[in-house]
Order: sequence, then structure tokens, then C-alpha cells
Amino acid sequence: MSYLITLFEQHSYLILFIGIFLELMALPISGELLMSYAGYFVYQGKMNYFLALLMVFLSGGLGITVTYWIGKAGGYKLIEKYGKYIHLGPERFKKTAAWFERSGSKLLVFAYFIPGIRHFTGYISGISKMPFRKFIIPAYIGAFLWGVCFITLGKVLGPQWKSFHQAAGKYLIVFLIGLAVLLVGYFAFRFYKVQIKEFFIHLLKRLLERLKTIRAAEIFLIILTLVLIGMVSLMLGLAQDYLYNEFTQFNEIAEYMVHSVVYMSWMKGFLVFQPLYALSSIIALTIIRIWIKGRNRVLEYLLLFVPILGVRLFHESVIQIFHSLQRFGFLGKFHSANFPDLNGMIMITIYGTCLFLLVRHSKRNYITITIPIIGLFQLIGLAIANIALTNVLPSDIAGGYVYGSVWIFFNFLLFEMLRLVLEKY
Repeated sequence: MSYLITLFEQHSYLILFIGIFLELMALPISGELLMSYAGYFVYQGKMNYFLALLMVFLSGGLGITVTYWIGKAGGYKLIEKYGKYIHLGPERFKKTAAWFERSGSKLLVFAYFIPGIRHFTGYISGISKMPFRKFIIPAYIGAFLWGVCFITLGKVLGPQWKSFHQAAGKYLIVFLIGLAVLLVGYFAFRFYKVQIKEFFIHLLKRLLERLKTIRAAEIFLIILTLVLIGMVSLMLGLAQDYLYNEFTQFNEIAEYMVHSVVYMSWMKGFLVFQPLYALSSIIALTIIRIWIKGRNRVLEYLLLFVPILGVRLFHESVIQIFHSLQRFGFLGKFHSANFPDLNGMIMITIYGTCLFLLVRHSKRNYITITIPIIGLFQLIGLAIANIALTNVLPSDIAGGYVYGSVWIFFNFLLFEMLRLVLEKY
């Protein structure tokens, strides 16, 4: 690989083209490394961004097309005779082919991002006799997106490329999966807006009707329990990373990406939701809403104030547990004394509890959907603004949000169980 990097510095476009082509022929070459290195060259002004993208698109398209026709011409006998040389034996072929059959041609778009799959995509598509017209469009779209992502990644990381490219690539794949889900949702809504709207309105009406019954309340408790279990699992995972000081790379990448890519000056406006007057306003609005609703006021006010007043005590308990664990064997110095971030815990506790109570008492379907989404974007915006403008570590904010979520969902479950008991007796 070092020899290829040396050649790359002398013949950038040619090596990029040949390297991507050979990787898709199933040779052991790292296409992500070449593309992100090309992005680094773009940052240095040694390569043109659009020409680099064109090289990846052409070589990726050519490579996957050649392997498609090889697979179609050779058929399954190709796997039996030569599959072992490219780590694609009959058993692995059957598993991957079954995955392709279940997912259809749309998997071709994302197969480039899956190590161990992209090398065989063309062969499997050809051997499976997938129609070429069905194969070509998603395969070429995937090649283009693959190039855009990793060349842009190298360009964005710039001087930090050598330190971050491997880890950032992992986070980028997670981001791409999330982006793909959002894009699919957007286009589905764009083309099936009426049907989706009618479906969700009907679903929400049925859910709201069923929530009025005891059985529905029990289902609601099960959902809260599952969410709480998921958040506790995430909390324990973060605790393990904290105790073993494994947040360093995450913090470096997150801070660099926020300062270089994500943060924009207008995001400073999110900090308006952080002062005491903003928190007092949402609490006051919730108090008024509960009073107007007039049902189970005492229970609702307890659900509002117990999490808010108890969050500092919960935070202090977590800190004490970490210090105790340090005394009993975790002797290294923790990377931060502020994990989990108290401010993050307070933000998610107050906004999460208030929004939960506002939605819980709303009969309007659009409020049930829009308020949680707005709250989520608000908390994300607050996290980005704090990382960009203050000294708080990304891992501390993430910890604050996760530990705060555990705290409020524990209270939601506790008080909803109490509500169920009161309604029965």
C-alpha cells in the first residue's frame, strides 16, 4: 500500500482510476484510502475536486460493469472454480445472493459502503442474471455517491487526514445510513403524500382511542419499558468508554467536524433556549396546560417537578459512582471531570419532560408529531452550538443527553404505572 501511495503522489488521477477499478475486480486494494487521500490532495490544491469525482465515477462504473458481464458469462461455475481465490465460495455466494434477492437492486446503491460486499456486487448481479437495465442505474449512482463521500471526507479533514481518515470513515458510514433513511422518507412522502398522511392520521386516531383504555395504557407502559431498557444499555456502554478513557478519538473527530463542517453562525441562536428564562417559560407553559386540562393534576405536577428537581441529585449520584469505581480499580485519570454534562442533563430533562406532558394531553394529531421532532432538532442544535462555542466536550454532552434520557424515562414509566393503578382502583 505504501508503494501505491508513492505512485499516487506522482500519477494521482491514473492511480485513482486504476486502484478503484482493481478493487472492484476483487483485488485487495483500499478504495476508501485512495479516495480520501485524493480528497486530501484536493485540499492541498494538487488535484481538482470534480476531476477526482469523475475518475471515481468512471472507474467504479467500469469496474462493476466488467464484473457484471464476467459473472453473467461465467455463471455459477465461475464461483465453483475461481471463487476461493477472491474469498467468494459457494456458501458465501448463496448468503450474499439471498440478501440481494430480498433487497433488490436498491442494495447496489449502498453496497459500495459495505466492506467485503462491494467487491462481489458485480459478479453476483451477473451470476444471478439480474437484467442489465435494472442493474446499471443503481450501480452507477452508488459509484458516484461512494466517490463523493470519501473524496469530500478527505477534503474536509484536510491536515487531519492522516490521523482521522479511518475512524471518520466509520462515523461517515453511520451518517450515510441515517441520510439514506431521511432521503427515502423524503421521496416517499413526496410521491405518496396523500396516502402517507391518511395512514398516519388513521393510525394516530386508533392509538389515541386505544390509549383511553386500560389495555392501551399497558401497551404504553411496555413501550416506555423497552425505550428505558435501550437507553440504559446505551448509558452502560458510555460508562464503559468513560471508565477506560476511550472517548479521545470520538472527541477529536466530533470537534473537528463541528468546527469545519457542521456549525454555522446562525446556529448560535439555539443558545437562546438555554438560559433560565427559556427554561422557566416552557415549565410555566406546561403548568398552565396541566391546569387547563384539569385531569389528575397532582399526578401530572409530580411528573413535571420530580424529574426536574431530582436531576441534579441523579447527576451527583452518577459522579459519586464513577469516583467509587475509580477507587476500586479504575486508577487512571478520567479524560473529563464533567461527564456526564450537567447542563445537557438539565436541558433534556426539562424539555423532554415538558414536551412529553404537552403531547400527552394533546388531542391534535399534528402536535403529537411535530413537537417531538422540533424538540429533537432543538437539542441537537444546542449540542452543536455548545461544542462550537464553549469548552464542553462532545462526549460530555452525549453523556448528559443519554443519562438525562434514562432519568426522565424512568420517571415516565414510574408515574404512568402509578396512573394505571389509580385508574384501576
